[in-house]
This record gives sequence, structure tokens and C-alpha cells, in this order.
Amino acid sequence: MTIKHLIKPHEKDLGGFSVRRSLPAREQRMVGPWIFFDHLGPAVFAPGTGINVRPHPHINLATVTYLFEGEVLHRDSLGNVQAIHPGAINLMVAGKGITHSERERAEIKSVPHKAHGLQLWHALPEADEEIDPAFYHYPADALPGADIDGVGVRVMMGSAWGMCSPVITYSPIVYAEASLKAGQTLATPEAGQLAVYTASGQLAIDGEKVDPFTLAVLQDGMQATVEAVADAKVAFIGGEYLGERFIEWNFVSSRKQRIEQAKDDWREGRFPLVPGDEEEFIPLP
Repeated sequence: MTIKHLIKPHEKDLGGFSVRRSLPAREQRMVGPWIFFDHLGPAVFAPGTGINVRPHPHINLATVTYLFEGEVLHRDSLGNVQAIHPGAINLMVAGKGITHSERERAEIKSVPHKAHGLQLWHALPEADEEIDPAFYHYPADALPGADIDGVGVRVMMGSAWGMCSPVITYSPIVYAEASLKAGQTLATPEAGQLAVYTASGQLAIDGEKVDPFTLAVLQDGMQATVEAVADAKVAFIGGEYLGERFIEWNFVSSRKQRIEQAKDDWREGRFPLVPGDEEEFIPLP
């Protein structure tokens, strides 16, 4: 069998909107270094509503934000303020600790608007868990893409289909996407571990049908052929497995005690504030 697990996401309320969360899952906590996978939307927001995630902390991981539609305004404790637009990559490296918020500009929220995208977290290798935090933004035109037998593909992180993304990486990793019309096929990227997510439409993987919003985890080291049963937008995530990671709330680490320390630091206000967004925060659950 090509497919190891078919992971159905669970709905998670983030306050005013919900996401489909596929990782971590009971069946498989990580795929390569990826430990968290959220799919937002497609959502339609009325005026005055929208994405409004108050400042919160992270450690020992990197977050990746990618939009199909809409706009999100990122602010962090390093002083970065960056609106992310469809096709671009926001990479925030938490390292030894960072605080950030994800909201929308007033002019976006004042009118009806849409949002659709993915947010992923990947673990850092143990040697890099406590590096200085950093933030990187890559516009859509910086990321490589191609047409493979009529299938449009893009490589956001790592290497796939002979292309290499400029996005900084810390371990062998893959994050790529493809848009297939019904009946089109595509070979998956090569990776030590790989999963295929159907963001819209319906796929078959080596002949096995996969429902929309399902994360299909392949057998380790295996490549497959995906076929669009209906027009489909597909994400591929994977890479080299880094070893066990612990996750609690917004904290990921190879060490349980490090997470306890981070919880205490947030509770006691020892994380840095976000300039321009100092008044609110998400309390430790």
C-alpha cells in the first residue's frame, strides 16, 4: 500500500474563525520535521470581523504562513510588521523565543473579505532549537514554479521536481504545491517522509481516492502518482524526520522541561512584547 495513514482534520476554534487541523494527529504526530498543519478557510468575513490572533509566544520551531487568498498582517517582538499576500511565504524562526500576532489591517476588515491559506510549523534540529529568533519574508515571485505536462507546480521550501526554493531551511525539508485539472497526474516529490494534502477538489493516490481536506501520509521513502478526480489544489509536505518532539500549546521542543520553562516565562511576562501590539495577549491555557 502506498498510503500509510489518511488523517481527517479536526475543527479548531481560534476565536471568530475556525481552522482544520491535521497535525499533530493521533495516527502520526509529525511528517518529516512538520509538526503542525492548519488549513484556514476558504472563509468569508463580514465587515468588522476577520482574523484577529492576539500576541502569543513560540519556542524551538519555525512557523510558515502561506495564503491562497486574502491578507494577514504579521507583527512580532523583533519589530517586524509584514502583510502577507497570496503566494508569498512568511517564515518566522522562534528559536529561543519570540512573540507575534496575526491580524488584519483596518482597511481589510472594514469591508467584506475572504481568507484562505495554510499555517505550518516545523521543528528545528536540536542544535538550532535555541538560535536567535528571526523573521524572513519571500514575495510570491521569489518562489520557483513550472508547468509539468500541463500541471502548475510551485516549490515553497526545499527542493522538488528539479527546482530549489530560496527560503532558508535548517534540515532536509519539502513544502510544495500543485494545481491539477480533472484527469491530470503528477509524480510526488522525493522525501524521507511525505504527506499529500487536498486543499480543494479530490485526488487519487496510486489509484486510491482521497477526500478533500484529508492529509494522506505515504509510506516512508515512497513516491507516488497523484491524479485529480476533480480539479484540485494540492500541498506536499515532508522531509527528514528529526526525532521525537513534544508539543504543548504554542511550544515545541525536544525537551519537556524546556516547554515547562516557556510556560512559566509566558505566565510571568518574561517573553518580549510586540511593538505596536502591546496591549493584548493570549493567556496560557
